[in-house]
Amino acid sequence: MSNTQTSPAGFGRIWPWLLWALIIIGLDQITKQMILSHYQYGDWTPITSFFNIVRAHNTGAAFSFLAGGSGWQRWLFVGIAVVATVIIVWQLRKHPEQKVFCLSLSSILGGAIGNVVDRLQHGYVVDFLDFYWGTSHFPAFNVADMGITLGAILLILDEVLRARRAKTQA
Repeated sequence: MSNTQTSPAGFGRIWPWLLWALIIIGLDQITKQMILSHYQYGDWTPITSFFNIVRAHNTGAAFSFLAGGSGWQRWLFVGIAVVATVIIVWQLRKHPEQKVFCLSLSSILGGAIGNVVDRLQHGYVVDFLDFYWGTSHFPAFNVADMGITLGAILLILDEVLRARRAKTQA
């Protein structure tokens, strides 16, 4: 039975992956709401000698790429996320049996949507995890960013393992 026959919309075999994306979105939005409720922009709380909770706003992409734009980048990033969402859902439907691949894509999906919610709601992404060494700070990030990073790492790992399997089978 094909996955299009398991449910009217063809999502029967990918619901666990969509659920994982929803969990990331939910955790992301809950943590961001906590930051917005308890911190003013720029406020921070030291947690350890290398980690702060901070309220930061990012109008750009990863590492504040294009943050200095006049606002057009907001819609560019929303558009990219919409296209990525369509492609990811299509790939999840096409390969639901590939667990690491689907986990990676659904992690990216959850992170992308979590940050798009911010862009649409606030015009910026709320970041709050601030790691540093001495006076050098890694760019602040959030749960959505962790989902995207986890997904990218798993995607690379999945490809490396797939290439190894293909090489040993040849």
